[in-house]
Amino acid sequence: MTIYFTVYGEPVAQGRPRASTKGGFVRMYDPEKSKDYKDYVRLAAAEHAPDALLLGPLGMMLTVYRPIPKSFSKKKAALAEAGEIRPVSKPDVDNYLKGVKDALKGVMWKDDSQVVEVFAQKRYSFRPRIEVKIKDLSK
Repeated sequence: MTIYFTVYGEPVAQGRPRASTKGGFVRMYDPEKSKDYKDYVRLAAAEHAPDALLLGPLGMMLTVYRPIPKSFSKKKAALAEAGEIRPVSKPDVDNYLKGVKDALKGVMWKDDSQVVEVFAQKRYSFRPRIEVKIKDLSK
């Protein structure tokens, strides 16, 4: 079984966890922007979720389409859209992957440790989005 879905809008990478103290105890939490984006990913994924959570080993392919910078010339923007220029600036592709994997826990699978194969890439596009492909490797 293979599941495909797209999360439209500008991708948000997983931010560094934040810490606060309350009553003398340290509490770790997600930055607001990361938390909101994970909720959005869950919502987009829910439409494509299987009837029961996936339990076996899984493969995942993630393609992150970042917006083309406004500073690019028309020629450079066309090359970026065609995939000939790729984003080499931060954030790292694995930070996008981490956020999406965290968001899909309890929607697609029981735990993100089930993801045993990953292919992730960053590209530019005039239509920013994240495309996700999940493959059940147990069959």
